Amino acid sequence: MRILGIDCGAERTGYGVIESDGRAHRLVDWGVVRTRPADPLSTRLQAIAEALRAVIARNAPAAAAVEEVFYAANVKTALKLAHVRGVALLAVAEAGLPCAEYSALAIKTAVVGYGRAEKRQVQMMVASVLGLEAPLASEDASDALAVAICHATTAATRRRVQASRMEVLR
Repeated sequence: MRILGIDCGAERTGYGVIESDGRAHRLVDWGVVRTRPADPLSTRLQAIAEALRAVIARNAPAAAAVEEVFYAANVKTALKLAHVRGVALLAVAEAGLPCAEYSALAIKTAVVGYGRAEKRQVQMMVASVLGLEAPLASEDASDALAVAICHATTAATRRRVQASRMEVLR
């Protein structure tokens, strides 16, 4: 299954696309959508939406996953993040993709095995899981790939649990 992971941010929105069977994962595409803080928020949101639509068109994912909104001490930052997430969710919905949302704790636990892992640990494990020679230079893209890996492993586990429940019912 091809999965798009998105790490939302008003200045830098990371994306990562993997191919996965739930156990083995392969990197397909990654990058960062950068916007200028001096531009109006509406212009930045439009740029993010257009870039995500292009990523979806180029990679044809079967599903997408986004990190849930986390509590932020700065309300203004949290609101901007919520706007970006809305744009990302809209781009995914426009493409007709199912979209899952995961907490930062769930993502880090799925990728690193520890929900309070540091960014550098996530980067290292994403590189290891994807068989890369070195971690990606971009934390944003690495985080997006972590979201995709989390979805791949979580969805695979869900499928296995459902299959075993069906087997018990037979």
